[in-house]
This record gives sequence, structure tokens and C-alpha cells, in this order.
Amino acid sequence: MPREGKLISTINKAWERLEKAEHERELALRTELIRQEKLEQLARRFDRKAAMRETWLSENQRLVSQDNFGFDLQAVEAATKKHEAIETDIAAYEERVQAVVSVAKELEAESYHDIKRITARKDNVKRLWEYLLELLKARRLRLEATLGLQRVFQEMLYIMDWMDEMKMLLLSQDYGKHLLGVEDLLQKHSLVEADIAIQADRVKAVNNNAQRFAVDEEGYKPCDPQVIRDRVAHMEFCYQELSQLAAERRARLEESRRLWKFFWEMAEEEGWIREKEQILSSEDCGKDLTGAVRLLSQHRAFEDEMSGRAAHLQQTIRQGDQLVADNHFGSDKIRERIHDIREQWAALEALSAVRKTRLQEAVNHHQFQADADDVDAWMLDVLRIVSSADVGHDEFSTQALVKKHKDVAEEINSYRPVIDALHEQARTLPAQQATSEEVQGRLAGIEERYKEVVELTRLRKQALQDALALYKMLSEADACQLWIDEKEQWLNSMEIPEKLEDLEVVQHRFESLEPEMNNQASRVAVVNQISRQLIHSGHPSEKEIKAQQDKLNTRWSQFRDLVDQKKDSLNSALGVQNYYLECNETKSWIKEKTKVIESTQELGNDLAGVMALQRKLTGMERDLAAIEDKLGDLGKEAERLGTEHPDQAEGIKGHLAEITEVWDEMKGTLKNREESLGEASKLQQFLRELDDFQSWLSRTQTAIASEDMPNTLAEAEKLLTQHENIKNEVCNYEEDYQKMRDMGEMVTRGQTDAQHMFLQQRLQALDTGWNELHKMWENRQNLLAQSHAYQLFLRDTKQAEAFLNNQEYVLAHTELPTTLEGAEGAIKKQEDFMTTMDANEEKINAVVDTGRRLVADGNVNAERIQEKVDSIDQRHKKNQEAASDLLTKLKDNRDLQRFLQDCQELSLWINEKMLTAQDMSYDEARNLHSKWLKHQAFMAELQANKEWLDKIQKDGTTLIAEKPETESMVTEKLASLKAMWGELESTTQTKAKCLFDANKAELFTQSCADLDKWLGGLEGQIQSDDYGKDLTSVNILLKKQQMLESQVEVRQKEVEELQSQAQVLRKEGKDTDEVDGQRTVVEKKFQAMQDPLKKRRDNLMASREIHQFNRDVEDEILWVEERMALATSTDHGQNLQTVQLLIKKNQTLQKEIQGHQPRYDDIFERSQQALREDSPTAALIRQRLDGLQALWGQIRKETENRHGRLEEAHKAQQYYFDAAEAEAWMSEQELYMMSEEKAKDEQSSVSMLKKHQILEQAVEDYAETVHQLSQTSRGLVAAEHPESERIGMRQSQVDKLYAGLKDLSEERRGKLDERLRLFQLNREVDDLEQWIAEREVVAGSHELGQDYEHVTMLQERFREFARDTGNIGQERVDSVNQLADELINSGHADAATIAEWKDGLNEAWADLLELIDTRTQILSASFELHKFYHDAREILSRILDKHKKLPEELGRDQNTVETLQRMHTTFEHDIQALGTQVRQLQEDAVRLQSAYAGDKADDIQKREGEVLEAWKNLLEAADGRRVKLLETGDKFRFFSMVRDLMLWMEDVIRLIEAQEKPRDVSSVELLMNNHQGIKAEIDARNDSFTTCIELGKALLARKHYAAEEIKEKLLQLTDKRKDMIDKWEDRWEWLRLVLEVHQFSRDAGVAEAWLLGQEPYLSSREMGLSVDDVEKLIKRHEAFEKSAATWEERFSALERLTTMELLEVRRLQEEEEKRRQPPPAEVTDSAPPQQREGEQVSQNGLPSDQDSPRDNGEGSDIVNGVAEPSPGGSPSAARKAKASQAATLPAKPQEAHASQMEGFLHRKHEWEGHNKKASSRSWHHVYCVINQHEMGFYKDQKSASQGIPYHSEIPVSLRDAVGEVALDYKKKKHVFKLKITDGNEYLFQAKDEDEMSGWIQAIYSAVSGDSKSEVTPSSHSTPTAARAQTLPASVAIAAESSPGKREKDKEKRFSLFSKKK
Repeated sequence: MPREGKLISTINKAWERLEKAEHERELALRTELIRQEKLEQLARRFDRKAAMRETWLSENQRLVSQDNFGFDLQAVEAATKKHEAIETDIAAYEERVQAVVSVAKELEAESYHDIKRITARKDNVKRLWEYLLELLKARRLRLEATLGLQRVFQEMLYIMDWMDEMKMLLLSQDYGKHLLGVEDLLQKHSLVEADIAIQADRVKAVNNNAQRFAVDEEGYKPCDPQVIRDRVAHMEFCYQELSQLAAERRARLEESRRLWKFFWEMAEEEGWIREKEQILSSEDCGKDLTGAVRLLSQHRAFEDEMSGRAAHLQQTIRQGDQLVADNHFGSDKIRERIHDIREQWAALEALSAVRKTRLQEAVNHHQFQADADDVDAWMLDVLRIVSSADVGHDEFSTQALVKKHKDVAEEINSYRPVIDALHEQARTLPAQQATSEEVQGRLAGIEERYKEVVELTRLRKQALQDALALYKMLSEADACQLWIDEKEQWLNSMEIPEKLEDLEVVQHRFESLEPEMNNQASRVAVVNQISRQLIHSGHPSEKEIKAQQDKLNTRWSQFRDLVDQKKDSLNSALGVQNYYLECNETKSWIKEKTKVIESTQELGNDLAGVMALQRKLTGMERDLAAIEDKLGDLGKEAERLGTEHPDQAEGIKGHLAEITEVWDEMKGTLKNREESLGEASKLQQFLRELDDFQSWLSRTQTAIASEDMPNTLAEAEKLLTQHENIKNEVCNYEEDYQKMRDMGEMVTRGQTDAQHMFLQQRLQALDTGWNELHKMWENRQNLLAQSHAYQLFLRDTKQAEAFLNNQEYVLAHTELPTTLEGAEGAIKKQEDFMTTMDANEEKINAVVDTGRRLVADGNVNAERIQEKVDSIDQRHKKNQEAASDLLTKLKDNRDLQRFLQDCQELSLWINEKMLTAQDMSYDEARNLHSKWLKHQAFMAELQANKEWLDKIQKDGTTLIAEKPETESMVTEKLASLKAMWGELESTTQTKAKCLFDANKAELFTQSCADLDKWLGGLEGQIQSDDYGKDLTSVNILLKKQQMLESQVEVRQKEVEELQSQAQVLRKEGKDTDEVDGQRTVVEKKFQAMQDPLKKRRDNLMASREIHQFNRDVEDEILWVEERMALATSTDHGQNLQTVQLLIKKNQTLQKEIQGHQPRYDDIFERSQQALREDSPTAALIRQRLDGLQALWGQIRKETENRHGRLEEAHKAQQYYFDAAEAEAWMSEQELYMMSEEKAKDEQSSVSMLKKHQILEQAVEDYAETVHQLSQTSRGLVAAEHPESERIGMRQSQVDKLYAGLKDLSEERRGKLDERLRLFQLNREVDDLEQWIAEREVVAGSHELGQDYEHVTMLQERFREFARDTGNIGQERVDSVNQLADELINSGHADAATIAEWKDGLNEAWADLLELIDTRTQILSASFELHKFYHDAREILSRILDKHKKLPEELGRDQNTVETLQRMHTTFEHDIQALGTQVRQLQEDAVRLQSAYAGDKADDIQKREGEVLEAWKNLLEAADGRRVKLLETGDKFRFFSMVRDLMLWMEDVIRLIEAQEKPRDVSSVELLMNNHQGIKAEIDARNDSFTTCIELGKALLARKHYAAEEIKEKLLQLTDKRKDMIDKWEDRWEWLRLVLEVHQFSRDAGVAEAWLLGQEPYLSSREMGLSVDDVEKLIKRHEAFEKSAATWEERFSALERLTTMELLEVRRLQEEEEKRRQPPPAEVTDSAPPQQREGEQVSQNGLPSDQDSPRDNGEGSDIVNGVAEPSPGGSPSAARKAKASQAATLPAKPQEAHASQMEGFLHRKHEWEGHNKKASSRSWHHVYCVINQHEMGFYKDQKSASQGIPYHSEIPVSLRDAVGEVALDYKKKKHVFKLKITDGNEYLFQAKDEDEMSGWIQAIYSAVSGDSKSEVTPSSHSTPTAARAQTLPASVAIAAESSPGKREKDKEKRFSLFSKKK
């Protein structure tokens, strides 16, 4: 019994936990076992891979360690490629090594038990890999070195071969047989030399590359270095040899070319000479001037050619002489050829000179005749013109004739030089021709005719002038009379009106008549003047002229009288009316003033009333005064009018009386008002004055407060003047201001009312305004003064900046010269420039000081002034520094150039002396002594000039110290000189030693004698007492003394030399006593001469000092006296130039005095020294010094005074010069302005106008100059210059001249403008007419085009032409017409000519437009015809092209057919557009046939017919192709439908035949539902089948061209459909059987479970311990009985036979019947005993094939549990059915699906045939499925489940296929290939290596499983008979051979039902 609280459920729960824990433990152990098994597999895999990698690495290490590179370039290159292949393989193998490493890491990560061994092996693999890489890298380096060396050797081999070829070429003996041959050989040789030169770099580069391999260093050497060196040396030797051979051959070729070139040039010269000799021998000198000039020009060209040839010939001859001098092998022939050429050339020169003389004479003669003919022709033309009697018929024609005659007269006058030139030309003819009668006669005739022409010209001029004057007088007289008639008629008809308005109208007309009469009066005066001139000149029509004149004068006098009469009447009437009007106005005026006075009665007498009265009576007094004056005038006017108009006297006086009465009335009113005001009148007067003063004060303050600032100096001066005038005006108002203040204080004193307080405030404001006015004036005055100072400063600044700019330019463009003379000149120029800078410094400093002063004074422009000052000051200082630096540089350069020149001179002297020193010709004894003496003198000269070298060295050292930048150059020069001097001294010493050695004793004796003699002469010179009488003699004596001293120094060395010579002689054994005695005497005498010589030198120096001082004093006195005359001169110059010259002279004198001051001071210092020495001449020295000092002071004073006088004279002369220049300029401009010259054309007119504009601008600009002159004159007059009066008169002349010049300028401007406009119009008209003419040429063209393109081009061009012509032409014509109209309307003098131009232009323009319209129409017609031809050709070509493009292809499948149909539809659409063009062409043809006839109409019809025929053929072909495409489309559509249905049926059959294993009722029901779905899908496809079959039948009915193929497809479709339906029905029957079995199994299981659950209850012995317990048990049993009754029906259902059992019973019955019949054969197998009514059950609960019901009589067998009728029932079929395995469920499901695999892969189709690559070889991502012996491709898993292939691809058959790793594909990893037996090959890429291996294994399994599928599945197991039980657990199991097999069978047995966990 269990413990309390514990139930059976608790045990069950515990048991369940135990089972669960045990199950989890089992799972954990299984997982660990699986993991360990995987690790072991991974370790084995690692070992296998590691072994493979180690083996491979070892083999490759052995391979890489070998250096079998070969011994030539090809072998090494092959080895390189092999090495690269090895590197590629090794690099590709890295992934495999990494795979080993990754496996090891995975094992390490999974904690494998033997990880140490794995790690060691992994490290070994990595070490081997790294070692292999190192070996590979080292082998690569060795291989590269070997390859480089072999390439160098190969390059050497190529170069050596090339050198051998070149040597053979250079050793050729062919040097040319003529010049061209030699030139050709030289060109070839030049190319060879160029190649050799180019190869030099190549050889050098190869040698350098080879030397790199020949280095003796440790390491790998591809070859023995000595071998490389030998090859390099050999190649260099060969190249040198080749270069030498090339040079030798060039020399030989050059020599050959010189010879042949000489012969060729001489032959050319000889041929040229012969050719020219024939030409020069011709006697033809020309028949006329043209021919003679042409021959002479040809001869001159020949002379030029000859002179050019002469130089070339001489050059050639010199070349021949050079060849002869060089002993050329052809010297004799060369000399002979030169001699012949020279003779021929001399003969040619003689012939040339003779022919030139003849030709020149002929030209002169013909030229004279031609000129004389021209003169005669010209005179005849002119004579015809001047002898004409036509003088014109009116004024206009006569003016034209006068103009023409003027041109003719000018031409005649200008022709006189031509005739004179003809005389000169006649004199140049040869004497015989010049004195011939022909020439003289022609000259005389020409002179007579010229005189006649001149006389006729004069007479015709007079006649034309008289006629012109007459016509002008008559026209003017007629015009005047006509005007007079018109105006007289108006005056006679005019009546004087009475109304004022009418009178004013008439008066206005008379006013307009006045200017007209003035104009006519001038015309009458002109007529009278012309008449007098004509009468005075004796005109033939004198009486007529006189009568016309008198008539005109009479009419004019009468008209003037009439006008005066009418005017007087009008003025009289107008005066009366005006009088009346003025009277009325005056009367009204007086009444108004009276009313104003009366209106003031209401105002009081206080201040307010007076102020109000003042406001009202403002201006009353002025008005009253004006009225009173007016009354006086009216009274006088009334008296005058009364006298003139007695009839209106009463009315006039009545008006005057009325006015007088009103006036008296007003005066009474005013008087009464004044009496009533009393004191208020004064107050009113004060207020009026106060208002006036305040208004003036406001105006003045406004004027002063102006903020206008001057921008120029003139404006500043003007504003200052205006401001000063304001000051004067203020001073004038000051008295009024004081009076007003006093009056105001008096009026406002003691008053407190508002009006007085207001007046007091006004007075205070007046005081304030007055004070402010003064302050404002002062402020404005200060501001204007500052502005004026600023403008003055700016003027001076500009001048200073100009100076500075000039200085900067000069300083920036001065360069250092390279010669001593240039350096000294540059210094002088720079000093002059600096002197000029010093002169300008005062002005610049003045500007700077002025600016600083302005800044210090606080000028308003202080900042700008400061900037200018700083800029000028900085620039000035910078210029000064730059000038000083430049002067320093120039001086340094001068010192350097002087040093270099000294060095050059010394080097030349040394070279000259070196030649003397190197002369060793002293072999003869007779002149040995003389040579020794000369050499001694030479040595003395050297010693004397040693100072020269020392001086140069000293100068060089000084130069280096002062100028370090010259150190390099100076040091180099000094070193060179020192070396040269040392060489000279050594040479001299060598020569002296040689001479001395030649004859020592004789030389010693002679030397002593010479020294003794010289000492005797020297003693006489030293003892002289002559120390000089003057400075010159003292200097001469000093020079002699210096020469003596230099000789003493030289002799000193000779004396010292005697000692050495004496020693040498003693050594040689000569007479010692004699030698020493001579030497001692000479030395004593020499020493005795030293002191006297020094003493004499001191005396001479003292004497020179005294004489030098006296000379300097005398020179200074003479210098001062010479310049005193200039300093005291009163000549101040008569013009500006002389004054400036005098100023410069005076400044120069001042500078000279200033520069002479140091000399003056030096003389006085030296005089003090001379006076201190107590010289006997001290008194004379003092006297001379005093005179010098007085003269010095006087000359300095006189120069200062003269400078002041010259400055005044300079100002005056400068003004006179400027005024004279201005007058001259204006006079010159006046002459131009008064010129009557007229332009002859537009260009000259424009130039004259531009010139005049320039002059006008110049005149305007010159106003500033005149203004400056005026200011200058005023300044001089204000400064009281001595010539002030003359200056003022001169300035007034200048002003008048300038005003007249401006008037003349304006007048001439008007004339030039009018002339220019006429020429512009003329040019525009001419240009436009020419443009129209050019356009007419184009518009009148008859070109109609050759074809359509041509006529289109012509039409486009002409359309563009017409558009441009219309736009441009119309615009230009309108502008010209407008310009012409403007000129005509403005009254231009040439209006008639302008109108004529305008009409002609418009006519030409209209003609052009008409031509353009005609041409446009013609081109349009031609365009239509050519367009028709072009369209016909184009349409025909397009139709034919379309016909050709119509393809014959009908397509390979439905897509291509649809594509072709779309293309054909597009094609038909395209030809529809073509049809439109054909119809348009027909319309055009009809239209053109109606317009054209004949051949053109036939041609048009022919073209139309061709197009229509081609169009018809095209349409027929298109229709035929459309029908074929439709049939083909239907065929492929039918095929596509059949293919789709076949594929679908195959999928359905495959789905029906799917070997699935239902485990329970639900899975069977699910399968049945799916199977019903397949049936529904089959039913849904019935329409598709019907459509497809009907389509096939329709195609067959249409007799399709592929009827046989269609029929075959139809049969396949129907058969396949029948097969599919049969298989579905068989499958359905099988599923029903399986469902019944599973339902039985399910019910049996449930029943068995219920029985097992109830068995414990029935077997229980518990009967109850109490009534309650018993009752409970009874109730429980009753419940059990009810439940059992319920289960009774279920058990009854279980006992009923199933369909399978019924089939089995039927089968047993049939077998029983068969056993009863005699069997045909013995049956080996007897039926096993049956368990439950003869039922036998298979292993999976289904009947086996022995127990399956089979109807032999009907010939059917059981397939998948469904009875299917077989084709025929025969015993053999029955036996086969017995032997086969039952197919109710598959017997071996694992084997059937062992090779199945699916998943995504990347696929690439590589080959589609054995020798054909795939057309598309790109990678695709596909879903691959391996099923049995096929591999299918799908888009994804869903498509695979639905059976939709990828791109409709057929599955690939794996029969005999090969799947392996793609080792030859390196682009991607994890790639394997699949080779199919039909030649197709695919590449697949997996994700990793494991997946790749899995797919390869699956392919291999599918290939191998295909062969195994032929074995019968029933052969593996033999079913045993067993009794059917109610539960599957008790089913008997057949024995197996192994436990593993039993376990698998157990799984199979229970796999039909689901497991319960």
C-alpha cells in the first residue's frame, strides 16, 4: 500500500519524470556521441588533408630548389613562364593550406582530446608553406637576374651583328662617279653615322647593364664576371673601330664631293654664260616704248643676276684654287677650266655694257615721243574745252561751267611742269637726236599750243564770270520785284482797324515784314553792286543792265515809302488805343491803392496797428512813385496824340482828366491818413527797414553757409573772391545795422506789451544773426583759405611728383658700363643728374614743408596732405639714397674698370717684354758685350716697372678691402699678373746668367768701366745750383731728379751684382787684386753720391712749394676777376631763352664759387704756414691774400644780386613767351578757320571734320591756358612789375584774339557738317546702287539646277538671298531716302542733285524686287519637277530596299514567331507611310503632266509607272509573308500548348506516383484530399485540352505545311492524357484501400486500449467493506456494463470483413478453383496457413503480393492497390504478376530516395556541345534538384514544388555523367563541374567545400543508383504469412541476418503510425 497522501497518479507522475530524465540523459549522451564522432571525422579529415598538403609542399620545395634555367634567352624565358605557372599554382594552393589551418582551429575550438598533435602538424604545414614561399621568392630573384643577363647578352649579340654589317658597308670603295652619286653616298653615310651615334647610347646602356652583373660580390652570379667583362671590352673595341671607319669614309667622300661639285658648278656657269651671250648679241632694241622698257628691265634683271652670279663664280674659282693648292689629282683640268671661264665672263661683261647703252638710248627716245604725244593729245582736249562759246543759259548752268572751267584752269597751270620736264627729257637725249629737226619742231609746237591754251583759258574765265554775274543780277532782280509786287498788293489792300486786337494783329504782321525787308534790302544791294561791276567792266548788255537796275531801285524806293506810310498810320492808331488802355489801367491801379489806404483806417496807432499797417502798405511808396511817373508820361503822350489826332483830342484829354481826378482823390486820402498816424509813420518806416535788413541777412547767411568746396585752384580763387565781396557787402551794411539797433532800443524801451516784446525778440534775433554772420564768414573764410592752400599744395605736388617720376625712371634704367671710358662717362652723367636733383630738392622740400605746415595748422584735408607729404618725402629720400648708391656703384665700377685696364696694359707690356727676354741669339762674341749692356738696361727697366706691378697689387688689395664683391675677379687678375711677372723675371735671370757665363771677365771689366763713367756724369749734375726760377722749371728739375734716383736704384743692383761676379771670377782663378780694386773704387764713388743726391731733392721740393703757392694765389685772383664781369653784368636778356641761359650761367657761377670755396680755404691755410716760416716774401703774400679775400666777397655778393634781377626778368619773359606762343597758336588756328578749302570726297571731309573737332577741343582746352596767362599778368601787375603796363596790354590782345577764334570755329563747323552730310549721302547712294547691281546679277541668273539637291540648294540660297535683300535693302533704301529728304528739306545747296540721286535709286530698287519675284517663281517650278524626280527615285529605292529586307525566316519557336510578326506588323506600318508617299507621288505626277508636255511628260509618266509596279510587288510579298507567319505562329502556339500540357501531365503523373507513406487515417485523408485536388486540376484543364485538340484539328483541316508533325503531337497528347487518367484512378483505389486499413487499425487500437483499461477492474477482488462501498461498486459495474454495451457495436464493426479481406477471400476462392483444376505447371510455393479466415498480412499491415486479389480471367493486376486492366490476360502475364512485389507501398523507400538532393547553387553553362561553347556563359542563381537519374533547375523552392522549370529548361540526364572539382577554374572558390554525355558542361559554385562535396557525392550516387534500379525490389525480402491480428503490435516479423537489419525493419513496421512521446 502506498503511503498516506500518495496516489497512483503520484507514482505515475514520478515515473513520468524518471522517464523524462532518462530520455533527456539519453539525448545528451547521444548528442555528445554525435559530437565526438564528428570530431573524430574532422580529425581524420585534418590528417588526410595535412598529409596531402605536406606531400605537395615537399614536392614543390624540391621543384623550386632546382635552378635549371638554361643557357640562352629562350630557355630562360621559358623557365620564367614555368616559374610564373608554379607561382600561380602555389598562390592558388594557399586556400587549401588555410583550410587545414581552419580545420585545426575548429578542432581546437571544440577542445579535441588530441589537439597537441593536431597543432604540431598544423605548425609543420605552415612552416613548410612559409619555407616554400621563401624558396619561391629566392628562385624568382635568381631567375630575374639570369633573365636580365641573358637579355643583355642577346642585346650584345644584336649590336655585334649590326656592327659587322656596318663595317662591310664602310669598307666599300665606291666614292661616286658624279656629283649626284657622291651626294647620295654622303646622305647614306650621314644616316649610317646617325645610326652609329644612336647606337653609342645603346652600347653604353648595354655595357652599364652588363657591368652590374660583373661585380665581384657575394651572392648569386648568373655567369662568370670575367666572361661579361670580356664581352663588354670586345663590344667597345668594335664600336671604336666602327667609328674610326665611318670618319675615314666621310673624309674620302667629302674630298670626292668637292671635286665633282667644282666641275658641276663650272659647267653650270659656262652654260649660263653661253645662253646670255646669245641674248646680248641681239640687235632688237624695241619698236616702241613698251618694248624698249621691257627689254631694259630684262637687261637690268640680267645685270642683277650677273652680279649675283659673279660672287658665286668667284667663290667657285676660289674653291678651284684651293683644290689646286691642295695638290688635288685634277689640278691641271681645274686650272684650264678656270682660265676658260674667266675669259668667257670678261666677254660677257663687255657685251652687257654695249647692250645697256643701246637700250637706254632707245628708251629715252621712245619715252620722249610718247610724252610728246601725250602732251599733244592733252592740249587738243583742253583746247576743245576752253575754246567753247557756251556760257550757260541760266545761273545754275553757268555755275557748273565755272566750276568745270576752274578745274580745267588748275589742270592747265599744273601741266606746266610736265612741259618743262619734256624739255629736260629732250636735253638728255643723245646729241644727234636732241638737235634733230623732229625733236626741236615738236617742242616748239607744244610751246605755241600751250600759250594759246592759256590765253583762251583766261578769256573764257572772264566770259563765264560776266555771264554768271549777269544771270545772278537778273535772277535777284526778278526775285526782288516779285516780292515787292506781292507785298505792295497786301499793303494797298490793308485798312487800319479801330479795335486794339485787330491793330495788334496788323502790327504783328508788320513786325514779321521788317526782317523780310532787311533780307530784300541786302539782295537789292547785291544787285546794285553786280550791276556796277558789270557796267564798269564794259559788259555788252550794259544798257539792259542799267535799265534793270534803275527799275528795281525805283520800285524799292516806292515800296519803302508805302511801308513807312502804312506803318505810321498803324503806329498812330495803335498809340491812341494803347493810350486809352494805359489810362484805364492806371485809373484802376489808383483806385486799388486808394482802397488799400482806406482799409488801414481801422488800425490803431500802437505798435500792433503800425505793424499791421506796414504789412498792408508794403511797397506802397514805390507804387505811388511809379504811378506819379506814369501820370507824367500819360500827360506827355496825351499832348502828342492830341496834336497828331485833332479829331480825337477831346476824348484823349477826357481820359487824362479822369485819371488826374482819381489821383488827387487818392493823395488826399493818403495825406489824411498820414496826419492821423503822426509818430506811427516813423515806426512804420523802422519796421520796413527791419524787414529788408532781415531778408538781406538771411540771404547773406545762406550764401556764406554754402558747402561748395573747390576742386581746382581756379575754383578756390574764385570762391575766395566771392567770399571777400560778401565781406565788403557786410561792412557796407554795418552802419545800417547800428542805426537799426539804436532805433529798436528807442522803440522798445519801457514797453511791456506783447507786440513790443515780439519786436524786442526780433531785435535780439537780429543781433544774434549779425554776430553769427561774422562767425560764419570767418569760418567760411578759414575753410576757403585752407582749400586754396590745399589746391596750391596739390599743384606743387604734381610738379614734385613729376620730378620724382623722372628721377625714378632715370635711376631704374641706368646700367653699369663695361669700359673705363663708359664708366667715367656714366659717373659724369650721374653727377649731372644729382646736380639736377639738388636743384629740384628745394622745390620738393618746399612742397614737403608746405604740406607739414598745412597739417600743423589743422587743414581740413590734413590726412590727404600728410599722405602726399609722406609719399613725396619717402620717394625723395629713396631717390637720394638710390642716386647715392648708384653713384657709389658707378665709382666702384670705375675703379674696377681702371684696375682691369691697368692689368690689361701691364699684361700686354709683360707679353711684349717676354719676347725680348726669350731672345737667345748671343752666340757671336763680337756683340756679346752690347747684348749684355742691353740686357742690363732691360733688367733695369724691369726693376723700374716692378713698381707698376706693386701699384696694381696694392690697388687690387685696396679694391678687395673696399669692395669685397670684386674679390674673385681681382684675385684672379692679380694671380695671373703675378705668374706672368714671375715667368718674365725667371726668363730674364736665365738670360742674364747665360750672357754672364758667356764672357764673365770681359763683362765684369766693362761693367766697372761703365759704372765709373756713369758716376762721373752724375756728380756733375748733382753739384748744380739751379733750383728753378718758376714752377715749371722746378717740376722739370724734380722729374730729372726722380729719373736720377731711379737710375741710382738700378745701378745699386749692378754694384751688388759686381760683388757676385767678382766672387765667381775669384773661383775661376782670375786676377783677384785687379778685380777687387775695380770693384772697390766703384763702390766708394757710388756711396759718396748718396748724400748730395738727397740734399738736392730736399732743396727742389722746398722751391716747388713756394712757387706752387704763388701760382695758386695768382690763379685764384685771375679766376675771380674773370667771373666778376659776369656777376656784375646788367644784361638780363631780351627773351625767355636768353634769360634762362643767363640764370643757368649765374647758377653755374654760384656753384663754381661754392665748389671753389675749399680751394680758397686751402690757399689760406697754406698761406698761414708760409707766413710762419718767415719767408722774405711774407709781405707780398699778405698783400695778395687781402686782395683775393676782397675779390671773393665781392663776387659772392654780386652773384646773389644778379640772381634776384634775373628771376624778375625770367617771370616777365616767361609771360611774354607764353603770350606770344598763345597768340601764334591762335593766329595759326585763325588761318585754318578762315580757310576756304572744301573737301573733295567723304574721306577728306571726315578727316577735315575730325581735324576741326580736334582743333575745337584744343581751342576749348586752351581757355585754361588763357586763364592762366590772365592770372599771371594780374599777379605781375599786382606785384608792381616794371613792365606792368605792357603786360596788361598784351593780355587784352590775347583775350580778344581768343574770343574771335571761338567765333570762327563755330562758323567753320557748320560748313563742314553740311559738306560731310552731302558726301555721306553720295557714298550711301553709290554703295547701295552698286549693291543693287550685284544683287541684280544674282537675281537675273538662269541657273535652274541639275538635280533635286542642286535646285534645293539654289532655292535655299535664293530664298536666303531674297530675305537678306528685302530686309537689308529696304532698310538701306529707307535710310537713304530719309537722309535725302532731310537734306532737301533743310535747304541744301545741292538739293536738285540729291533728288535726282534719290529717284534713280528707287527705280533700281523696284527693278531688283521685280527680278527677285521672277527668279523665285522659276526656281519654284524647277524645284517641283526635280522634287518629283527625286521623290520617285527615293520611293523606288525605298520600295526595293523594303522588298529586299523582307526576310524568309519563319521562326524557330513561338517567341521568335511573335517577334517576327511584330516586326512584320511594324514593316507593314512602315510601308503604309510609303503608300502615302506613293499616293502623293501620283498626285504630283498628275499635276506635273498637266503642266509639262512632250518628253518631260513621258518621263514623268514612266517614273510613275516604275514606282507603282514596285509598290504592287511589295504589297503582294508582304501579304504572303503575313499569312505564312500566322500559320507558323499557330503551329508553334499548338506546339507550345502541347508541350505545356505534356509537361503538366508529366508533373501530375509524377505527383500521382509520389511514394508517400501515410501513417494514420488523417494522413490518408489528407492524401485523398490532395488526390481529389489533382482531379479538380485535371478537370480544370479539360478546356485547355479541348482548345489544343481543336487547334490541331483546325491546322490539319487547313492543310498546314507541318501537318505530319501536328498529327503526331496530337496522338502523343491523347495517349498521355489517357495514361494520366488511368493512373489517377488506380491511385484513388489504392488510397481507399489504405484508408480502410488505417481506419481498422485505429479502431482496433482504441478498442484494445479500452480492454486493457478495463481488465484491472474486472480482475479486482474488492467487493466492498460496507454497504456504501458495495453500492458504489454496483453503480460502477452498471456503468461498466453500459459502456460495454456501447462498445459491442464497435467490436461488431471490427469483426466485419474489409474490402481487402473480401478481395483476399475472392482470391483464395479462385486459387481453390485453380487447384481443383489440373495445374499446367508444378507450383513450388504453397499457400501458407492463414490466421484469420485465410487472411495474410504484410509487414506494414497491407496484403503482400501473394495475398493480393488478382483476376486472371480479366487479365488485370494490382498496381498501387488499384485494379488496372492490362492489355491482355495470358498465363505469362499472370506469372509475371505473381513474381512481382506488391506495390501497395514501396518495399524499399530509402533506396528510391537515397540519391535525392536539392538546394540553391550558382550555375554557369560552359559548353553546349563537344566543340561548341555556350552562347550565354554568365552565372545564374538557380534551385537545383537531383531526383533519381535527373537533375532539374528551378527559380526557387516553390517553383520546384510546382514543377515549373527555370526558363522552361528540360532536366539534365545524369546517365554516365561526371561530376568533379573544377581545378582549372581559378576565378571563384568551391566550384565543381558536371559533364554530360551529350557534350554539355556546367559549372556550379557552392557556399563552402562541404556543400560542394555533398553535391558531388549526390551526383555520384544518382549516377550509380541508376544502374542499381534495374534490380527487383522484391529480391531483398521474402514476406512471411501471418495471422491477422486486431493490433499491429502482434504482427510476426521475419528473421534477418543481423541486429541492425532487425532494427531497421522495426522502424519500418511502426513507421505507418505516429509515435507517441
